[in-house]
Amino acid sequence: MKKRALISVSDKQKIVEFAQGLVELDYEIVSTGGTLKALQNASVPAISIDQVTGFPEIMDGRLKTLHPKVHGGLLGRRSNPDHLQQMEANEIEPIDVVVVNLYPFKQTLVSEGVTKEEIIENIDIGGPTMLRSAAKNFDDVLVVVDPEDYTPVLEGIKDASISLEFRQKLAAKVFRHTANYDAIIANYFLTQTGEKFPETYTVTYEKVQSLRYGENPHQVAAFYKNPIQNGMSLATAKQLHGKELSYNNIQDANAAVEILTEYDLPAAVAVKHMNPCGIGMAESIAEAFQLAFDADPISIFGGIVALNREVDAQTAEKLSEIFLEIVIAPSFSEKALEILTQKKNIRLLTMEMAQKDESFKLTTVDGGVLIQNKDIGSVDVGSVEVVTDRAPTEEELQNLLFAWKAVKHVKSNAIVLAKDNQTIGVGAGQMNRVGAARIAIEQAGDKALGSVLASDAFFPMPDTVEEAIKVGVTAIIQPGGSKRDQDSIDVCNEHGIAMVYTGMRHFKH
Repeated sequence: MKKRALISVSDKQKIVEFAQGLVELDYEIVSTGGTLKALQNASVPAISIDQVTGFPEIMDGRLKTLHPKVHGGLLGRRSNPDHLQQMEANEIEPIDVVVVNLYPFKQTLVSEGVTKEEIIENIDIGGPTMLRSAAKNFDDVLVVVDPEDYTPVLEGIKDASISLEFRQKLAAKVFRHTANYDAIIANYFLTQTGEKFPETYTVTYEKVQSLRYGENPHQVAAFYKNPIQNGMSLATAKQLHGKELSYNNIQDANAAVEILTEYDLPAAVAVKHMNPCGIGMAESIAEAFQLAFDADPISIFGGIVALNREVDAQTAEKLSEIFLEIVIAPSFSEKALEILTQKKNIRLLTMEMAQKDESFKLTTVDGGVLIQNKDIGSVDVGSVEVVTDRAPTEEELQNLLFAWKAVKHVKSNAIVLAKDNQTIGVGAGQMNRVGAARIAIEQAGDKALGSVLASDAFFPMPDTVEEAIKVGVTAIIQPGGSKRDQDSIDVCNEHGIAMVYTGMRHFKH
């Protein structure tokens, strides 16, 4: 008796050649719908599924493979005499190879102008069921879901070299494939129902690349992407020049881009170890980068720079003067590329600098995961509360808002000093707030005179304010909310310092 292969695919790349190879190996091909037509049009002998089931495809193709003669042929164990007897009694022929990939739900979901009805119709039912049946019985059924496996499967059948280990690997790929498919569907329905934290939370990611190593050379790592990506993402960025990104490159680059989205005017952000070491905003991107560089010309060495305007020749000349790991921008002029590609090791990436989406952020802990929506909170001129006798001047207020956007992205405890749309001192990741302030003040040096200060959380006591006053800070922005708020207000009033509350904290751990 000929062996039988069931083929039903949405992705038809290489399928004609694969089916023809099976025919040459004396397999009978059973197929459905569009796949059957594609095979017949290519003169590959194939029979329709209803010739096997004795039941027509109905309901616009919704029902065609959910039949005992299909699933009995997949699930029947060849080593089990009872199964074989039942198969014979019910005229069920074994199916030895299953080649299925599923309705293009993901591709439909992201298509422009698609209707809800079209999305629902692209939820595959029969395909995942056949795959799961075949994968469960991998001892007896070769199940193929990935076109990349067509050639090794044909070669293995021809050479009689297919091992149990290979069969199990194909089955494992099937269950990953169906899990990914179902997770995308589940998350689509979450968006439709508005549920934020359901009783189970299913996520799926698709591999972008293996990485040379992780955070340190003794760690292994890989980069995965969200299959339904909304907004900007390094996973979809285009690399124009340089070697592959590393684990730390990706982390730092993501931090730089997240900061950059806070600013509408031409802005440049320099990042080291996921903290901004310099942020500048100006009328031109070249001026913005110069401000970011001048903010901390030592720490920027070996850092990552993100810019929210096209990199022109003038900016490229400045960038080329120092060692940078990565430069990210919406685009590079032809002359800028000519300049920067002279540096062998620099990575150049382009990506859309879109506004942040409201998706969720996942942080793993041992044995679990924390889930929260991204911190997209912001304040503006009209939403801050003046709590001191003196209100900030218009210039101070603009610098306060600039600093507030920056401190949001600095590891807590965080303090940022800024002046003239430039960070001049950053204190990050300290165990107490006054310690962070002292680091920022030391970095600012003489520039601290006339600057403003931003704090990511309230002052538990007035010591941070007192340190700022000593060096000439003139205005402060902080969330407020401490039991001892009045102590800080009193110190500000005593020295003529303006202070505003945001009512919003920006802890970043």
